[in-house]
Amino acid sequence: MTVKVYSTKICPYCIMAKDFLKQNNVKFKEVDVGNDEAAAKEMVEKSGQMAVPVLEINGKIIIGFDRPKILEALKKK
Repeated sequence: MTVKVYSTKICPYCIMAKDFLKQNNVKFKEVDVGNDEAAAKEMVEKSGQMAVPVLEINGKIIIGFDRPKILEALKKK
């Protein structure tokens, strides 16, 4: 399973999303779009959004910290 979290260091919802993944023993790759312009561009191309967090779970894009959508995407392996 591939999980990528596009986030910034100061975003409270990003921190909550990453904590939620950790609590559920989900390994993820954190991408700091605040310091990486190429990553920010990639995030916008995938999601159409400038806001964070954006989670990519097995190719599915989830905008914001949406527990039900995250859990649903994690179930589909």
